[in-house]
Amino acid sequence: MKKLKTEITKIHYDKNAKGLLFNALKFCSIFYGLGSRLKNFLYDKAIIKPKKVDAYVISVGNLTTGGVGKTPVVAEIAKYLIQKGEKTAIVSRGYGGRLSNKNINVISNGSEIFHTAEDAGDEPFWLAQNTNAIVITSKNRIAASEYAIKNFGVTKIILDDGFQHRKLHRDLDIVLVDSEKVLGNENLLPAGPLREGTEAFSRMNRLVIVSKNTDHTRAEKLTKIMGKKLNVPAFLCKAEPDEVYNIKTGKELPKGSKASAMCAIGQPEQFYAFLKDYDIADKITFDDHHQYTKDEIRAISGNIITTEKDAVKLKPLGFDNIYTLRLKTILDTEHLLS
Repeated sequence: MKKLKTEITKIHYDKNAKGLLFNALKFCSIFYGLGSRLKNFLYDKAIIKPKKVDAYVISVGNLTTGGVGKTPVVAEIAKYLIQKGEKTAIVSRGYGGRLSNKNINVISNGSEIFHTAEDAGDEPFWLAQNTNAIVITSKNRIAASEYAIKNFGVTKIILDDGFQHRKLHRDLDIVLVDSEKVLGNENLLPAGPLREGTEAFSRMNRLVIVSKNTDHTRAEKLTKIMGKKLNVPAFLCKAEPDEVYNIKTGKELPKGSKASAMCAIGQPEQFYAFLKDYDIADKITFDDHHQYTKDEIRAISGNIITTEKDAVKLKPLGFDNIYTLRLKTILDTEHLLS
């Protein structure tokens, strides 16, 4: 199954993809596309109307599958709004956690975290750790939003991964695009990474190009080109490596140190590129949202460098040799939200 998933991912980002597997996936895409277009038609023609809630809703989403970089952007928006005095909640569907997303799960009330990373999911837990926002997970984002308004007096709601969730009305739709993979082979799922057709770009209010390279030149050009082509305000989001520190002691790992790099994220290439100042002996990649075991960590000798997203799951395992790369996100949040 893992091998098949890897092969499908390769197809998603191969503009010259062909073969039996691609043809089978392309056939399935026809039916996926019919369902997607029908849903959007019903909303676009107001046959189905989204539910409005008594708060300003900001959706942060994307058109493709995989790790585009939504979580740091959601965090930057939340921190900016809280700094402005807004009572802010992040509402997430809650992938990868043990809690049932059929329920409304309060991961954090803004000052206290009530669940572990294993229960909450790595991304909601990281957001709870790195912002003072109320963090709620639920499959029913309308009910979760109404709960946040009623119980916490929320004035701003950030809908994490909300672009395709049209049931909830949003006041601002922000769409993120990966600067390196962009739209992949531009096919709909499952033949490509697109969750819906590129006509969906017409719904967005802001475009954010997330630089997935240590050199931001390509991302800067893409921001200008796509912003002009789509006639929408476009912004560049840059991630820069800050420091590598031990998740238990906080002690920094000196540059040049030998270590293994390990992660379980959607697109690991940028993470590995950020470790160029270290002597990386091995690169170990698990599936996105992987839940680590002690045996997996024991099998890796020496120091291990991982992402902050992975670190929230690894810290409870109690190992002394795990370090995480802290990133700083550079984004003009003020103008993005204006």
